[in-house]
Amino acid sequence: MADVWSMVHAERAALIDDLETLDEARWEEQSLCAGWTVHDVVAHLVDTARTTRLGFVVGLARAGFDFHRQNARGVARHRGASPQETLDRLRQVASRRSTPPAPLDSRLVEEVVHGEDIRRPLGLVRSYPQEAVVRSLRLQARTPASFGGAKELVGRVRLTAADADVSLGDGPEVRGSALALLLAVSGRRVTPADLDGPGVTALVPG
Repeated sequence: MADVWSMVHAERAALIDDLETLDEARWEEQSLCAGWTVHDVVAHLVDTARTTRLGFVVGLARAGFDFHRQNARGVARHRGASPQETLDRLRQVASRRSTPPAPLDSRLVEEVVHGEDIRRPLGLVRSYPQEAVVRSLRLQARTPASFGGAKELVGRVRLTAADADVSLGDGPEVRGSALALLLAVSGRRVTPADLDGPGVTALVPG
């Protein structure tokens, strides 16, 4: 458990470092997360870092058990009047260990996937620790879509990581880096060069 939190805290610190020198105008660029700017995603990360088990349940009930509405309210609540204010809020929560009622590895999914939501459109590159990416990928592969995972999708293909000892699912093979596979099963855009194999069209339609 301590190892997971150390990875989570390292990812938060790395993202803060990347954002500190970012021009404010770029905070309004579209992230990989549909409908959210870079600024929105950072506000969401502040929200999830502050979320407790009880707070999550209460917030979900107040949102009519609508996850999207709950997330939108969290973004609105923690998005500052300026990028600097939101970044300061992220700094303040960077060492927290609170979590919603979900597997602890979900905190890694949040940091890695949303880290790429921010970095890729901005042309920023991070070399993530392999363990953080692999644990995130394994969790997404066993989590139902109704809870933000890709269990049903992975059941139709076999994911094979080119840079890690990971093979998940049963069906036509999709090969790529563990990070590319994680992004794909998390509903993010990946380039044609990121993945190959007969299962690509089933994993990334169109």
